[in-house]
Amino acid sequence: MNGNNQGNVQPIYILPEDSKRETGKSAQRNNILAAKLVGETVRTTLGPKGMDKMLVDALGDIIVTNDGVTILKEMNIEHPAGKMLVEIAKTQENEVGDGTTTAVILAAELLKRSEELLDDKIHPTVIINGYRLAASKAIEVVKDYSEKIDINDKKTLLNIAGTAMTGKGAENAKTKLSEIVVSAVLDVMSKEEDRIDVDVDDIKIEKVAGANVEDTTLIEGILLDKERVHAEMPKKVEEPKILLIDSPIELRDNEIDTKIQITDPARMQEFMDLEEQMIKKIAQKIIDSGANVVFCQKGIDDLAQHILAKNCVFAVRRVKKGDMEKIAKATNARIATSIDSIDVNDLGKAGVVKEQRIGDDPTVMIGGCKGAKSVTILVRGGTDHVIDEVARALEDSIGVVSASVKDGKIVPGAGAPEIELVLRLKEFADTLKGREQLAVEAFAKSLEVIPATLAENAGLDPIDVITSLKSSHKKNEKTGINVFTGKLMDPINEGVIEPLRIKTQAISSAAEVAIMILRIDDVIAAGVEPQGPPMDPSQGMM
Repeated sequence: MNGNNQGNVQPIYILPEDSKRETGKSAQRNNILAAKLVGETVRTTLGPKGMDKMLVDALGDIIVTNDGVTILKEMNIEHPAGKMLVEIAKTQENEVGDGTTTAVILAAELLKRSEELLDDKIHPTVIINGYRLAASKAIEVVKDYSEKIDINDKKTLLNIAGTAMTGKGAENAKTKLSEIVVSAVLDVMSKEEDRIDVDVDDIKIEKVAGANVEDTTLIEGILLDKERVHAEMPKKVEEPKILLIDSPIELRDNEIDTKIQITDPARMQEFMDLEEQMIKKIAQKIIDSGANVVFCQKGIDDLAQHILAKNCVFAVRRVKKGDMEKIAKATNARIATSIDSIDVNDLGKAGVVKEQRIGDDPTVMIGGCKGAKSVTILVRGGTDHVIDEVARALEDSIGVVSASVKDGKIVPGAGAPEIELVLRLKEFADTLKGREQLAVEAFAKSLEVIPATLAENAGLDPIDVITSLKSSHKKNEKTGINVFTGKLMDPINEGVIEPLRIKTQAISSAAEVAIMILRIDDVIAAGVEPQGPPMDPSQGMM
């Protein structure tokens, strides 16, 4: 018998019974594998020749898209490391509007290359340090590689918008849609001293099925999925004076319970007459203000509707707060907080306000707004699936044009910046000593995944393409791959242009998530919470 009694030591459990734990290499490899699988899922969607994914949810609803962030969101990925790659795509979407697939593919490739270094017994912290150095240098290089643009250079802005739409559902109508996007961004753009700002929320996208994608239009104003509150009101008002009010045009309900006791029947009529007089007074104040169009955030009483209709006032009720703010920006109106605070100087102006049916839906259009700082893009298409994909392409395009206008910097597309980074990072790696050099070289090699994927998706040989691009860039030529011809081209001359921010954001996000996953050596997953009431421990016992 062992004197230390070691054979009788009971194991100590510090985690719940249903918990799962992976440590060391097993945890690292599983995380890397999950990230690689997520990258492979969206890889075939990259570029002008990228394919689409059909996503079907539990209710049978279908989404057909090649937008990276939409695919990843709808997949409901469960693996923790996979979720981290979804977060990259969301960040890229919020910051730039496009380049989500690029960021995810790059992060997956960085982790794939790190796995090879781990197999060579290189410690994760050495890889992490190398990746940090490489990411910092890459951003410095790509900024140096960028070019300035003039916001008045509409041709360049149209090319940027068109590049974001190429390979997506909106590509057939790319020319017209690009013009709509650039016009919309320039309309809502604001300048403060040397700073340019664009709030993409000021560009409203309304989707109505029917007609063709080519029938998509830009409205210099706002389109609401509403209708006038009374049939006798005018359907159309030219040169309207617009009142915006966020209080109800009716008698307010008391916030506390009240009880009115009337003992004389004559008093009942008197009470009703008093209510009617109060509503008439409210309606009269609106008419006296000179407003002939009213948008109310709350309700409008039936009697008030009748009075406004008799006075040829066009009224819409229960308009969303966000839409009220957009109308205010478009018409230069101020939102009145109460009936008593209505001021003639707060009324807005437009070219026309009219109710019209688009497809089967009644809508109210506030159009012809001069100097509108809020506009609407009305998206048309044969089916809801087509419209949704066109709307996603427009959102991406709006994002990249906005980023280009704000930063004033662009880079050529078609894989040109990535190849330049590959060569420059390899030169940088040669200046380093120690094992970090290998990590920087791995980072450089990872960047080849973008032009390689563009080539693969176009049915070209990726090795031939990358070899040709490297040879060209060594001669200081800014070349990319033309996926339609398989030959090299000057992307900027051919109109394949992207904002600088797409590249800087993708590089920094991909590097950060790769580093975070490499730092993990222990994954502890909690057990599933038991459902329903606790079981009686006596049940099931023999």
